[in-house]
Amino acid sequence: MRSVARTSLVDAAIAELRREISSGAWPVGTKIPSEAQLAQSLGMSRLSVREALRVLAHAGLLATRQGDGTYVTATDESRVALRRRLDTAAAMDIIDVRRGLDLVAARLAAGKRTEADVAAMRGALTRRDTAAGAGDLDGFADADVAFHLAVADAAHNPLLGDLYRSMSDALRDSVRDQEQAALEPDTSHHDLLAAIESGDAAAAVAVSIAILDQQERHL
Repeated sequence: MRSVARTSLVDAAIAELRREISSGAWPVGTKIPSEAQLAQSLGMSRLSVREALRVLAHAGLLATRQGDGTYVTATDESRVALRRRLDTAAAMDIIDVRRGLDLVAARLAAGKRTEADVAAMRGALTRRDTAAGAGDLDGFADADVAFHLAVADAAHNPLLGDLYRSMSDALRDSVRDQEQAALEPDTSHHDLLAAIESGDAAAAVAVSIAILDQQERHL
């Protein structure tokens, strides 16, 4: 019988661990079993398991906390790769991409929004206004991203929503980078909500363009 190479065992362990993650058996935030437990379950050495964990950590799916254990940090390696790319993207590049996504989201949302979608957008705007009034830039950024995610969800296009969520960290950072300029009084987001709620796709697109133009001026 031909012996199985160690690299094959590692590959097998990687495949099995990746399956547990992608299937939802280990959701994001889950602490996975210890090396010893995994080695026993998989029927292989701890050395092979350790190497598999190292590979998945490098891919961004796992993270080890010293003295605590290993946790699931993502379920999709393609999203991790995109997030890493966005982390190094220039602010102007992000705005250019948003000109495509935001305009499509606004147009579709104006035609497909539900009462629940409108309520979600309005709730995010309320939190955004409250944070702006309190000078809370982090809270403002979180609420701003939540509003735009709600607009994307209102488009009822799952792919568009996924693309927007993959950019959420970069969007949040771009708002924070504007610092006090982001907190200045502004009705444009309320205008966008009004256009979407009334079903006016042309107005929704126009307001989206104005919002991005304003953010570009603050770069």
